[in-house]
Amino acid sequence: MAYPDPNRPNNSLPDLPPKAELETRAVLKKCINAGTALMELKKSAEMLPNETTLINTLPLLEAQASSEIENIVTTTDRLFQAASLTAEKFDPATKEALKYSKALLEGFQLLSQKPLNTTTAEQICSRIKGVQMTVRSGHGTALAKDGTGEIIYTPPEGEALLRQKLANWEEFLHSDSDINALVKMAVLHYQFEAIHPFTDGNGRTGRILNLLYLVDQKQLRTPILYLSRYIIQNRQAYYDKIQNVTMKGEWEEWVLYMLDAVEKTSNWTTAKVNAILKLHKSLRQFLKYQMPKIYSHELLNQLFKQPYCRIANLVEAGVAERQTASTYLKALSRAGVLSEIKIGREKLFINTRLLSILLTERNDHAPFRDR
Repeated sequence: MAYPDPNRPNNSLPDLPPKAELETRAVLKKCINAGTALMELKKSAEMLPNETTLINTLPLLEAQASSEIENIVTTTDRLFQAASLTAEKFDPATKEALKYSKALLEGFQLLSQKPLNTTTAEQICSRIKGVQMTVRSGHGTALAKDGTGEIIYTPPEGEALLRQKLANWEEFLHSDSDINALVKMAVLHYQFEAIHPFTDGNGRTGRILNLLYLVDQKQLRTPILYLSRYIIQNRQAYYDKIQNVTMKGEWEEWVLYMLDAVEKTSNWTTAKVNAILKLHKSLRQFLKYQMPKIYSHELLNQLFKQPYCRIANLVEAGVAERQTASTYLKALSRAGVLSEIKIGREKLFINTRLLSILLTERNDHAPFRDR
């Protein structure tokens, strides 16, 4: 088999499914571990009283990490703040990562309206970039090594050809093949990145499509798998193994890499979900018995929607009128449940224990004490 010249458009990119054996013995063995880990994550997430806890928080971590892969670096703390306030007040990197988070959530909502397809990818990429993005009609952007500028891959070019390749990608995506869903995800991700259908934003769009595919296949209920964390930690291997599929036909190593990403990320995320569950139960007990005058199920849920809460959040959720909402949040701050900060004219009340679980490797929290 002849492999492409990195300096020429890869117009002969093979259609799916690949001719290589995908489900080797090593791959099938790894599928068991990855599938089990993903199932545990799904079960844990379903135990949360408020599913928006994960929908509003873990995608922000995914956004920060996925954007970091594209060298758009922002701190996760600033990203959470931006999600709670007006994003225009923050730096460009934070805004870019927040666009990714919104694209992920919008893509999730689109799944209930139509199946995953090229149009979905275009809408996701448009949200990420903040402008209308469609399949490129001009020349592709050659991919080069950081530092040296050496061209390592030139994607196909010509809108008609790209749409033909994407139609094949869609057909494989929705085919009734017996290929394990996680193996199929790895193949779909490689093919999308090899097609490289947009002038920019392909990597971030492709990583969102991974999560949406898992939801579409009922492997997850919500897009909460923090997959970009693994890719950040193993970035060079990610690029090397994609390149080795293109240049050497080494599918097994690529699929094993993605399965390992699913397994390790599922285990990490499950630990975070269980820590959030434990914190939620602990705070519920504290509020019911130590602060019964302000306790309500609705108030508790607001404190877990995301780490930062505003007075307006309680008002909009119907928890209390503005003055009462302010009284509640200040009382929680005095009790050490929340920490109050001011950004410009805005007051934010931080669920510091939840934020610590999300931002660090620790999964425990300091006990609540009556003051």
